[in-house]
Amino acid sequence: MALTPLDIHNKVFARGFRGYDEDDVNNFLDQIIKDYELTIREKNALEDQVKEMEERLNRFAEMELTLNKSIAIAQETADNVKENARKESHLIIKEAEKNADRLIDEALSESRNVALETEELRRQAKVFRTRLKMLIESQLDMVNNEDWDDFFNMDDVLKPENSIAADQGIEESK
Repeated sequence: MALTPLDIHNKVFARGFRGYDEDDVNNFLDQIIKDYELTIREKNALEDQVKEMEERLNRFAEMELTLNKSIAIAQETADNVKENARKESHLIIKEAEKNADRLIDEALSESRNVALETEELRRQAKVFRTRLKMLIESQLDMVNNEDWDDFFNMDDVLKPENSIAADQGIEESK
């Protein structure tokens, strides 16, 4: 157990024959008491300072722990955001690919339909051309027919037997 300044002050030494000078011993003990009191005060002040520093250290340790947890949560959140963004980008790409495939299929189908319609129009145009050609040829045959020459022969037209009046007369006699 440590001595207190009071213990040092109250210490009584046994007297012996030809001992030390009592005043010198008392002065020296007084000086020791003062130094010891100063040392105790400094020790107490240092202990208080150590307590304060330990408290600050504990607060900083708690702050560090909180910051580490916050960093871990932030990192986890960032990882989740990245993963969600990656998943969303894959979904967007798949959706875009599906839309592209659908558009391509629609375009191919439309292209096939246009090709079929074009082919049908060509066929119909051929048929029309053939019919028109046949019609024109038949009309040309009619125009080139000898009946027209007979019809335009004026001598036959002016004859009374071929006239309209003659035709009417025949009808009247009937």
